[in-house]
Amino acid sequence: MKIHIKNGRLIDPANGIDARQDIYIAAGRIVGIGHAPDGFSASKVIDASSLVVAPGLVDLSARLREPGYEHKATLESEMQAAVQGGVTSLVCPPDTDPVLDEPGLVEMLKHRARLLNQAHVYPLGALTMKLQGEALTEMAELTDAGCVGFSQADQPILDTTVLLRALQYAKTFDFTVWLRPQDPHIGRSGVAHSGPVASRLGLAGVPVMAETIALHTILELVRVTGARVHLCRMSSAAGLELVRAAKKEGLPITCDVGAHHVHMTEFDIGFFDANARLAPPLRGQRDRDAIRAGLLDGTIDAICSDHTPVDDDEKLLPFGEASSGATGLELLLSLALKWGEECAESKKGMAQAIAKVTSDAARIVGLQAGQLAVGSVADLCLFDPAVRWKVSAAELASQGKHTPFLGYELTGQVRTTIVAGHIAFQR
Repeated sequence: MKIHIKNGRLIDPANGIDARQDIYIAAGRIVGIGHAPDGFSASKVIDASSLVVAPGLVDLSARLREPGYEHKATLESEMQAAVQGGVTSLVCPPDTDPVLDEPGLVEMLKHRARLLNQAHVYPLGALTMKLQGEALTEMAELTDAGCVGFSQADQPILDTTVLLRALQYAKTFDFTVWLRPQDPHIGRSGVAHSGPVASRLGLAGVPVMAETIALHTILELVRVTGARVHLCRMSSAAGLELVRAAKKEGLPITCDVGAHHVHMTEFDIGFFDANARLAPPLRGQRDRDAIRAGLLDGTIDAICSDHTPVDDDEKLLPFGEASSGATGLELLLSLALKWGEECAESKKGMAQAIAKVTSDAARIVGLQAGQLAVGSVADLCLFDPAVRWKVSAAELASQGKHTPFLGYELTGQVRTTIVAGHIAFQR
């Protein structure tokens, strides 16, 4: 299909573009920006007069729940949620059932995703067999099968020697290891941030030092091995100070933050709202302010949805018993724009926000995505920045309907999502 998108405001942070320009698509790629190539004849014209034309979003953490947890979500429902949210590329953790620790499982997941012909799926392989923190997986074979990195998801490695060996192996082959800094012992029974709110509610706490102690260990191992590590879901001011210092030192690390933590704090637990039960937990206001500052100064490289659909049976329970997690694919764009509007420089706020969920995220994974350039794959998100929409269960395509933002009114609504040159979603 040949598509002509006309009159839109083109924002491409990777190439420094923010201007009204037409864009031309053919054979799944962008073939012209500003001017049509010779002989171009569009089979479909999209008038984007009131819309922003941006690269398709790149989400660094979206649990698709397949294989093994289809009662929580299916690949069909979550891929639909992705394109409805403007997400054209997503990274999925390996904590499925069975765990993504064998090439055949990875190939099966990628094959299923290709058949749906929606967003691009990039799996993370398990760092250790069955995520048990003992024997290393065959990382080279998993990479050949399509893995873009290796992770323990939320499962800790108790033996630091195993983690050292994993980073040495990864360094040898230039693989990236994705780790969530969380001490396996401190706060292991916690369900909320250790602070006044958890104390008043009688909830077991997860102290900030659970993050910082793990960070000290990870950073020391990076110094020794030189392995490239991506730190997932940073949540504290103290942790970000360590990351900031490590980056100044020149260590090969990057990090992301969940969209929920950019806006919410421990007070959003309210009266035991299980929708706000997240891992890591929502922390204090000082931590949230540090996250926003870290996004501005580049300490935090990207915002992800941390999409974790949970079914009613596991969420409609007392706070301390409910499963952690929230849906986020369809909220990622709006929550990023909200940060840009509130915190970034007024004239560049939207571009800075879009960068955190497109080009900056793609750079972490090493993808040729998140940008609009002639010759690149035509993954685009067209959204109306002026539309305000109310977050409701009925509005969400994801099978997981639980999010702490239920009832909130957000700005920015996706109108069209184009994946590899075909229209995957149109409102």
